[in-house]
Amino acid sequence: MCPSARYPARRMFRQERLDAIVRRLQEEGCVTVAGLSAELGVSAVTVRSDLTALERAGRLTRTHGGAIPVPLGDGALSFSVRQSERMEAKERIGAAAAELVSDGEAIVLDSSTTAWQVARHLLCRRDLTVLTTGLYVALELLRAPGITVFMPGGPVWREAACVVGSWDGDLLREVHLGRGFFGGRGLTIAEGLTDPHRGEAELKRRLVAAVHEVTVIVDATKLGKVSLAPCAALEAIHRVITDRDAPEDIVAALREAGVEVMLA
Repeated sequence: MCPSARYPARRMFRQERLDAIVRRLQEEGCVTVAGLSAELGVSAVTVRSDLTALERAGRLTRTHGGAIPVPLGDGALSFSVRQSERMEAKERIGAAAAELVSDGEAIVLDSSTTAWQVARHLLCRRDLTVLTTGLYVALELLRAPGITVFMPGGPVWREAACVVGSWDGDLLREVHLGRGFFGGRGLTIAEGLTDPHRGEAELKRRLVAAVHEVTVIVDATKLGKVSLAPCAALEAIHRVITDRDAPEDIVAALREAGVEVMLA
């Protein structure tokens, strides 16, 4: 079918283009920058910008010269599936992390399932301010009258229930953020903390840079693994809280590098 039959001759609004790209991807299973440029009547630069925005929103995965779909049932990344993995270890890590937080602080919690466990153990705090990227984390904290919750604006990644992408808001310049608690899919000496979604990792990097103390909260299965996108270099990490199944050699290497390690 010719492009003019698929899309109107008038210039499309950006949201119309994004919707058209997603529909095309669902129909064909892949899209190319050149093909979308011809069909939508916009430049390749505009198409690449649109694909980047859709990837940050968790709607597709960029490839060389185009994009492919993100599997709708990607259990490895969905919050509900990750929430059920190693629940006891994450609960202990969450409790240990919450013990570090006092009334009156302003902290960051990311969208990880371990951060959700931290949130569950903070509900009795008073005058606590929490900036979070996670929808489930925010909902948990809203149960507590003594906690004020902030969330950044931006696209929401449906599978992980979190805000992703770059954030140009003024909030980071308006509040003093002491501690930050960050999960991830991998932690190594060489690569630091990493995550599979580039949009989520991008926002984590901004939050890591904004806090005065970075605590990584990961269970032992994440140690020694590297995921796609960097979140925090090892030199930016002050503390790692993990569980007692953590490999001794990795724990020793982290401590030798000057990182405090707590085993929950």
